[in-house]
Amino acid sequence: MPAHPPAPAPSSASESASDVVRWAAFSCALVPVVLLVYGTSFGGAAGTAVGLAAVTAACRVLLRRSERVAEEDRRQTVPHRAGRHSRPGPGAHRGGRHGVGCTPRD
Repeated sequence: MPAHPPAPAPSSASESASDVVRWAAFSCALVPVVLLVYGTSFGGAAGTAVGLAAVTAACRVLLRRSERVAEEDRRQTVPHRAGRHSRPGPGAHRGGRHGVGCTPRD
């Protein structure tokens, strides 16, 4: 049975974000056309187009902002201690069986 090659990863997060924005803009144009074809009024289709455009613009702003924050975090990240004796942070569970107090009750 031949193995499937892995899907190519985008070269950067901004490329995938641009793809998302492009598809959203395409849907902003396509949805009103489909609504008109199926008999919706011109005003209803125009209102839908304006609403979709507003949501797309807001999502684009938030996406760009999150990319900037992620890039800043990536630059400031200090590698954490890893190795044989590294321990999880406070409050983290290390696995294993739990006692009777953790069983669900009816």
